[in-house]
Amino acid sequence: MYAIIFIIIIIVVYSIIQYNHFINLHNKVERSKSGIDIYLTQRFDLIPNLVECVKQYADHEQEVFVSIAENRARYFQTKNIKDGEIVNHQCNTILLQSENYPNLKADEQFLYLQKSLSKMENQLQAARRIYNIDVTNYNTSINTFPGVLIASLFHFQEEPFFEMEEN
Repeated sequence: MYAIIFIIIIIVVYSIIQYNHFINLHNKVERSKSGIDIYLTQRFDLIPNLVECVKQYADHEQEVFVSIAENRARYFQTKNIKDGEIVNHQCNTILLQSENYPNLKADEQFLYLQKSLSKMENQLQAARRIYNIDVTNYNTSINTFPGVLIASLFHFQEEPFFEMEEN
């Protein structure tokens, strides 16, 4: 009689320990998932800034080149020396800027955003690895004997791996 009570107590204690272990592993998976969500949100917030920077830079470049093209066309129509000097001055200004300041402010901002995006991608990749390790540990625990008995009793389900879609 005492042996049966002792075995039941051992089973109950083991079940409680296993249940708590599964909860701990599941919480680790959720924390890892939250980390991925944070990095994805930061990346999504960074991309519009990057796009806006490129747009502004392209608009600036386009303004300069449109102005040069207009002044050049005007020069060819009028053959006015002043128009030619304006085009020449604009071209010299661009050359001087690129020689003296190879990293224009817009370029620096773009490079900063590009580096930030690259860093974010690396952090996201690390968070993804951590999440997948946590999912592997959790899934292994709920699928191996005798844990599978406790997991099925309390309806613990496998968690999916995080996979990035290839473009």
